[in-house]
Amino acid sequence: MAFDFKLKHTDKNCGARAGKMITTHGIINTPVFMPVGTRAAVKTMSPDELKKIGAQIILSNTYHLYLRPGHKLIKEAGGLHNFMSWNKPILTDSGGFQVFSLGKTLKVTDEGVNFKSIIDGSSHFLTPEMAIEIQNDLGADIIMALDECPPYPSEKKHVKEAVERSLQWAKRCKKSHHSEEQALFGIVQGGVHRDLREYSAQNTVEIDFRGYGIGGFSVGEPHDLMLEVLNETVSFLPNNKLRYLMGVGNPTSILEAIGLGIDMFDCVLPTRIARNGTVFISTGRLNIKNALYEKDFGPLDSNCDCYVCRNFSRAYLRHLFKIGEILALRLLTWHNLSFIFNLMDHARIAIQEDSFLDFKALFNEQYQR
Repeated sequence: MAFDFKLKHTDKNCGARAGKMITTHGIINTPVFMPVGTRAAVKTMSPDELKKIGAQIILSNTYHLYLRPGHKLIKEAGGLHNFMSWNKPILTDSGGFQVFSLGKTLKVTDEGVNFKSIIDGSSHFLTPEMAIEIQNDLGADIIMALDECPPYPSEKKHVKEAVERSLQWAKRCKKSHHSEEQALFGIVQGGVHRDLREYSAQNTVEIDFRGYGIGGFSVGEPHDLMLEVLNETVSFLPNNKLRYLMGVGNPTSILEAIGLGIDMFDCVLPTRIARNGTVFISTGRLNIKNALYEKDFGPLDSNCDCYVCRNFSRAYLRHLFKIGEILALRLLTWHNLSFIFNLMDHARIAIQEDSFLDFKALFNEQYQR
């Protein structure tokens, strides 16, 4: 089945949109949140459990899978879907963000990036063509162009160089990509500089991709500034293509971005904070390690109908976490992902009813408690 995106409805009071993404491995309703399965597994969760709680698509990481077990092995296994026994859609990133997070251990040229493995220190050279080759072998439904993601803060001169290099790499990625079953997305960069975001967006759109990632946000910049620049960036992207805000997973930030017209999200935040004992609830965040919950026999969230909230108390979950029981990490992760998926379900309904702003306002009011 060829990749396609159909915009179904835009809320008449804001930019929030509901759509349908068609892939070889299934249909995805947008807006959508993608849990991160960095090394071909969403930590603590099985594929069947992810399906039960509403996961439509997951994200895996090109950089980590290239280093271990290797893209050739995964191709031999029949691709990433077969390798991890996940028959729904998968998105793989290009590995660019992970490579550039290595800082001083890498060397960037117009040709590509020299970096050292975090596993054994061996040297590797990643080019745009290689990023596409790896992702072709992995067989994901959506793949990303290689881009340069400058840290925050960075001098504007450095950000501009990264934008120019990312545009050249995007052209090389598109030229190297020949799989009709995989949708290649370009990535808009530019930091917090409005003129560079406009320049990057317009030139990336000119190359013509199946969708557009927006990278370089949620890396330390002020939240309000992120939303302001994001709003302007979205205005330069085509209405009939998917818009993917990369690396944002806080519930309130997700809703703000949906209101600006974003369709796709991914982030390690829900699963990572769960493994550290923190969960999302309708009135904010709750840290299960707090002694306050030692004798609290109520659910994590009385407004949540997930498996965890229906069956286990705060006291029991705190007990599991305090004794180092693996089940605690699984259950807290289960709840956090259920919370996010439920949030997206309700957001889609609100958009279709032209009531997204009211939904967002009510959620924010409760969440701030």
